[in-house]
Amino acid sequence: MSVPGNPVSSLTMSLRWGDMDAYGHANNTVYFRFFEEARIVWLSSLELGGAEEPTGPVIIKTSATFLKELTHPANVVVETYADKAGNTSLDTYHLLKDSDTGVVYAEGYAKIVWMDRASRKSTPLPDTLRALAAR
Repeated sequence: MSVPGNPVSSLTMSLRWGDMDAYGHANNTVYFRFFEEARIVWLSSLELGGAEEPTGPVIIKTSATFLKELTHPANVVVETYADKAGNTSLDTYHLLKDSDTGVVYAEGYAKIVWMDRASRKSTPLPDTLRALAAR
């Protein structure tokens, strides 16, 4: 399976029993939480977008394609990829895989816009992120 962009991060997490729904598999919102956690940990590792910073990321568009049921118990790895960078935005993609078998459970997408927290308006994407984006 191929996703666009450059690989920038990989994060392993566990599916919790409480993440499952009445149908006995992970609720669809859990996939988005996995993607979110991976994105936040990645940006934090770059020392970007922390709550105390004057600028940071907002998500203006997100999506997921669910490919296989995810059931407890499971350990997953979320691979994050940085794709196209605009003046104020960055396209990111995620693969949610089983950490042992590599089976892909879902593909995800999020468009990050960098925002000035005081003015509540977009601001130039940090050079650090621009350098990681696919060319």
